[in-house]
Amino acid sequence: MIVRKHKKEITKNAKELRKNMTFQETKLWDGFLKKYPIRILKQEVINGYIVDFYCRQANLVIEIDGSQHYSKDGLEYDKERDYLIVAYGVKTLRIKNEEVEKDFKNACAKIDLEITKQIALK
Repeated sequence: MIVRKHKKEITKNAKELRKNMTFQETKLWDGFLKKYPIRILKQEVINGYIVDFYCRQANLVIEIDGSQHYSKDGLEYDKERDYLIVAYGVKTLRIKNEEVEKDFKNACAKIDLEITKQIALK
């Protein structure tokens, strides 16, 4: 079960991040996710973590990863966070910033395929 009660500061941070998404997050949101036929939430809080995008129906988190995610600390943090999220039956799909920038159609196709696959598994 996903915890929905959060500390006020985390909720405040999520609201702020919704207003100030990265270029890649905005491109993906405006160009694909907000029109997707299944509801996708942006900057959603899951068990104390703010995720870039979340599709409840597919139990899927979509993370758009910049360079900070590939540092030693970033990799360790993401591994721990993904472990805690997957413990609740939620899968994380990671897409690099470069994929959104340089191969947008393929990034969208990956997301669509994963959502379809996750829904079929239910």
